[in-house]
Amino acid sequence: MGSITDRMKGAALLDVATYEEVEADTTATGQAAIVVTLGAVASAIGASRGGIGGVVGVLVASLIGWALWAAVTYFIGTKMLGGTATWGELLRTLGFAQSPKVLAVLAIIPGLGWIVGTALSIWLLIAGIIAIRQALDFSTGKAVATALLGWLAMVIPFWLLGLSGGWR
Repeated sequence: MGSITDRMKGAALLDVATYEEVEADTTATGQAAIVVTLGAVASAIGASRGGIGGVVGVLVASLIGWALWAAVTYFIGTKMLGGTATWGELLRTLGFAQSPKVLAVLAIIPGLGWIVGTALSIWLLIAGIIAIRQALDFSTGKAVATALLGWLAMVIPFWLLGLSGGWR
């Protein structure tokens, strides 16, 4: 089993074997939480507008959002699209899929914010789809469908409640 840094590197490089490794390692959930936290801190530093309260808010929201995203993709992937996984497997793979987010700290450099944000959004989407595909043991098409349906399931309630300001 690789170290957390080896796993983060493998996940960021979109290495399928890394996703399979963390999916199978039931002890890697804590490591996945660390990855999510590091990404949240990097994002908060990159944005650096909300002070310490903003950092704490980003950390809490990131951890809750990660758990919720894993639950939504678990339900859609297993109950609707026939994948096989546990919530923990999705939690671990989706946590490590956030490895590239540590580069969000680069957004603090004037003029690079939108470039970093755009590049990371695309990178995180691809990593998330690989994580979903590997955890649920199904095709890329079904992984894309799971991600799209999951995104809609999470965004629509916020939009209906008028809370869409946080969804960009």
